[in-house]
Amino acid sequence: MKTITIGSTTYRIVATERDGQWVAQAQRTDTGDRFGVEFSGMSADEASDRAQRWLAWQHEHAAALEDLQRAENAFHRTIAGSAFANPSEGPNAIELQKESLDAVEAARIRLDQIRARRPDTL
Repeated sequence: MKTITIGSTTYRIVATERDGQWVAQAQRTDTGDRFGVEFSGMSADEASDRAQRWLAWQHEHAAALEDLQRAENAFHRTIAGSAFANPSEGPNAIELQKESLDAVEAARIRLDQIRARRPDTL
C-alpha cells in the first residue's frame, strides 16, 4: 500500500494480486471512496505506479478543464457586457471580445494537450 498526495487530496493506492496479475486502485483517504479505474501490472509497484501517473494526469486535466470553463464564462460576460460598453473609454468591444476569445482558445489548446498525454488505463 502506498499513500500519495496530489493537489490537496490524499490517496491510498492498494495493489492486490489476481490470477498472477497485480491490480491497483486508488482510494481517497478522507472518505475511503474508490477513485478512478483499476490498473494492472506485472508487479505491485508497476500497477501502483500506473495508478499514480493517472491520478497526477487526472488532477492536471481537471485543473485545465476548470480553466477552460472560467475562460468561457469570462467570454460570455464580455459578450453580454459589450452591449453596454462606452466606445470612448478604453478598449472597444471588439478588442475585448477578441482578447477574451483568445483566452478561451489558449485554455482549449492546453486542455487538448493534456488529454493527448492521458496515460494508458489498460
